[in-house]
Amino acid sequence: MAKKLPGQYVSIERRFKKYLDAAKNLGKVASESGPINAKTSQLIQLAASAAIRSEGSVHSHTRRALEAGAKPEEIYHALILLASTIGFPTVSAALSWADDVMKKRRSTK
Repeated sequence: MAKKLPGQYVSIERRFKKYLDAAKNLGKVASESGPINAKTSQLIQLAASAAIRSEGSVHSHTRRALEAGAKPEEIYHALILLASTIGFPTVSAALSWADDVMKKRRSTK
């Protein structure tokens, strides 16, 4: 089954193909540049997404972490570990965004 990409992503891809290709390539090269596995990489990116309060990125990296083999408990743990760094309100928001993905996943199974 093909993944449905967010409308904004599709719009950027259509309007700025070379830009998006470069961004995708940067992510691929960064992933291949060291020993960190895909699951850990996605959990790191999830934490960074929460830190900058990016709802779309938290959604994306939650999905990607699950696809890379992360369990929901690992995703939640990666987020609550941030409380002393980014604060409870930001962690609470990130948990709710991760929940969006988890709930949607459960409803489509």
